[in-house]
Amino acid sequence: MPLSSSLNIAIVGAGLVGRLLAYQLSQLNVKISLFEANPLNIHTEANQLDAAAFTAAGMIAPISEALEADLHSYYLGKTSLALWPKIVSELNLANATGINYQHSGSLIICHPQDRAELQHFSRQVQKLATATGAVFTALNGDDIRQLEPGLPNSFEQGILLPEEAHIDNRALMSSLLQQCLRKGVKLIDNTIADIDNNQVHYQNQRHSYDWVFDCRGIGAKKHRTELRGVRGELLRVHCPDVNFNRPIRLMHPRYQLYLVPKPGRQYVIGATQIESEDRSPMTVQSMLELCSAMYSINPAFAEARILEQNTNLRPALNDNRASVLICDRHVSINGLFRHGYLIAPAIVQSVIRWLEGQQCQHHKILFSTAEQSSA
Repeated sequence: MPLSSSLNIAIVGAGLVGRLLAYQLSQLNVKISLFEANPLNIHTEANQLDAAAFTAAGMIAPISEALEADLHSYYLGKTSLALWPKIVSELNLANATGINYQHSGSLIICHPQDRAELQHFSRQVQKLATATGAVFTALNGDDIRQLEPGLPNSFEQGILLPEEAHIDNRALMSSLLQQCLRKGVKLIDNTIADIDNNQVHYQNQRHSYDWVFDCRGIGAKKHRTELRGVRGELLRVHCPDVNFNRPIRLMHPRYQLYLVPKPGRQYVIGATQIESEDRSPMTVQSMLELCSAMYSINPAFAEARILEQNTNLRPALNDNRASVLICDRHVSINGLFRHGYLIAPAIVQSVIRWLEGQQCQHHKILFSTAEQSSA
């Protein structure tokens, strides 16, 4: 059933999921109030780095991430890959902007001494491909340099995952907010809001809604005690002498490093994954490892200018799976971990179909219910 235009919804948390949900519901002419603890200014918010969505790399990589997660993230990611082009096209048309969305695949490479890591990755990809039909291509050195001429000759083996994509996440976030405001979404920012079922408390006021969606990430720990933050660290650099077209993942014995191109010859390299809720600045060890990895991918990065050193917390649940927890009229969407851009559109689509009284293919793996007292 179509949603009624009289439906009054509160969305608490203007991160990626909050904005996507507000945007999609605004397309259906639903009345929406969007709450955010931080001050938002559509002209300067690229500098607002508190939200995990701003410090992310913006990769949409179902195969790469499924190898560290599970098949649920793969299928959610495949759904999102089908949804992202339409979302980006609508936003670019509505806002006369140019969100850079590239569906050019991911390139997996290794140094000669780390070939065992690439072989292990290749076996995992083959297993996933057998189970799901995922596509990959083994590459030799010539293949690699045909795809990315800027890579040195030392990279002799690799894998192309052609189904994967990446997006300019900051341009997307800004455009989502602009379009929400154009469509009449009421923004209440710079406000700490608390939730009690279908009521939102803020600025000594209490307002009731038909539904309250909690999209606060790590900020929702009061309502989801199993939630934890996982620290991530990354660098953003500017290097005019390097030109890569797609995300590059560098195999490493301890972790996977990725380098993701951004507009204006900027690059994001990350990311450490540390079981800690420490938000302090990047460590010297992380800085050295990320910089040496960049330099090994292309020595021209020696002259790159470091624009940002970012740390943030990824919201994770016990099994590192995202979930939609329904407690009466309070709906918590959380636990996207490191997969925000990979799975957010699929989750938002599932939530809207649930509101419309429908179920989708992801319903069983996403949705659960709780007693009101436990929320």
